[in-house]
Amino acid sequence: MPRDTGDTLEVSIWRGGQDGAYQSYSVPSRDSQTVLDVVTYVQRYIDPTLTYRFACRVGMCGSCAMTVNGRPRWTCRTHVSKVSKGGNLKIAPLSNLPVIKDLAADMRPFFEKWQEAKGVFEPTKTRHDPVEAIRPNEPARVAADEGIECINCGVCYAGCDTVRWNADYLGPAALNRAWTLMNDRRDSGQSQRLAAISTDGGCHACHSHQSCQEFCPQSLNPTGSIAQLKRLATKAYLRGEIGS
Repeated sequence: MPRDTGDTLEVSIWRGGQDGAYQSYSVPSRDSQTVLDVVTYVQRYIDPTLTYRFACRVGMCGSCAMTVNGRPRWTCRTHVSKVSKGGNLKIAPLSNLPVIKDLAADMRPFFEKWQEAKGVFEPTKTRHDPVEAIRPNEPARVAADEGIECINCGVCYAGCDTVRWNADYLGPAALNRAWTLMNDRRDSGQSQRLAAISTDGGCHACHSHQSCQEFCPQSLNPTGSIAQLKRLATKAYLRGEIGS
């Protein structure tokens, strides 16, 4: 167990549902302590009714994402020493999503937007056909290369101002997923997908604030993917393939 430093952290944690409130806790400060360590300490030693999510603890799954001092983060990879302000932490569930209880946000709207953006691969072949090889150096594969690293943690969605202002906006992760599929020549749903991301809540609703790029724990750039979708949608409109 990491060594106690002898200091104490004053932690405010959101408790309850959408209309809940912050509750304060005193937690021992330890070397190399993460925000997830703090939340786990509260749940194990102070209040076992605290609700939160985590799984891998090593930055692979994204399920531990929360709002820490006003910024969405993966709590398993966020060290307290880098984010605490005078020994204080304020921890809440992800923004722009309904609250189930305490630090657990309801991810259904996030994944429903993913579905609305037609973020599901539509195969052109069956399992009985030969596997179509995609070379790593193909231009379309290179264009989608970064975007496929998204693990749908919801951090970009929680940090997006456009999502906050426009309930119909599909969001950075859903549009990023759509962009990767638009570059997959094995996919048969590209015309329907292009129509889906060209609606009022689609790619053109993005204000290009680049909050998603700033907050992404994977250092991805959904704004860049969305900009490419805007170009595709504009060209399709000029060709008469989609409506206004």
